[in-house]
Amino acid sequence: MSVQENRGAGEIGSSPRFRALLTEVERVAPVDSAVLIQGETGTGKEVIAKAIHEASPRRNNRFVALNCAAIPSALLESELFGYEKGAFTGAWAPTRGRFQAADGGTLFLDEIGDMPLELQPKLLRVLQEQEFERLGSAQTVRVNVRVVAATNQDLAELVSKKLFRADLFYRLNVIPICLPPLRERAQDILALTEFFVAKFAARLNRPIDLIPDEVVAALKAHDWPGNIRELQNVIERAVLFSPGSVLRLPLGLKQTVKQPSESAARTLADADREHILETLKQTDWMIGGQDGAANRLGLARTTLIYKMRKLGIEPRRSARARGVGTLTDQQCYAAANC
Repeated sequence: MSVQENRGAGEIGSSPRFRALLTEVERVAPVDSAVLIQGETGTGKEVIAKAIHEASPRRNNRFVALNCAAIPSALLESELFGYEKGAFTGAWAPTRGRFQAADGGTLFLDEIGDMPLELQPKLLRVLQEQEFERLGSAQTVRVNVRVVAATNQDLAELVSKKLFRADLFYRLNVIPICLPPLRERAQDILALTEFFVAKFAARLNRPIDLIPDEVVAALKAHDWPGNIRELQNVIERAVLFSPGSVLRLPLGLKQTVKQPSESAARTLADADREHILETLKQTDWMIGGQDGAANRLGLARTTLIYKMRKLGIEPRRSARARGVGTLTDQQCYAAANC
């Protein structure tokens, strides 16, 4: 399977710029050289690492991943290289590390910039010689592993500050790949949104048939500091809470959006307004109560009334309210302090 055809790679981009990146990845996949993937958090570095593995001759062997920042420094060496019985307190039996687990395949080392300095020479040796010793053992273990590393840090700067070994950096940086942040790939946002909507609609059994233009405009106006991972989470939440078959953005997204222009702000406000209006119509304009619009939107009744007033939505008496002669919601709206 080529990188261009890889389903996982399709999750993180389809624009000409990203397709060009995938072409570059496809060229390096067949060789065994080390790869260093650089990019902000959430840009899809592990997806690219998997795409490299799947397009390589190692595809029939294991892809093993390890986040160097998620493992305490004291345990990272044993996670990578394994240990013998009695090597330390709690080492009850010989255990293989990630390098042995990935023998014949690919080892993905995420957040490589967080690897402790004292462990870096041992990693360098494995990269150069494809051999190491387990903790508590003098016996050399030989492996055949391709290493793909990733970082959201500037390793060259860490080298200049003596926080990362220069020789290890050069050994890892044989083939550098830089992933652009989502804010620089606005062309990908619609395709990504469609992919995630289909994925979560199927998983959550919530049929979504339409993604309105104003929703796409609002998504493109967002700065996406969390990149694709943030977009995925937003779409999952939107699919879950959209009341009908039309995708509606979570109201909370508005609070995290950079509003670069007045038109973008109006677009977001319009999306909020339409979402609230549709929910009010579905609840026959009942704001409070278990079946009311506030409960469906996951808001407090007073918060919804405040938003309605801010967005210029005039309250109406529902059929139920007309039956009992109450104007509680309308009175509350007028006072805006209930």
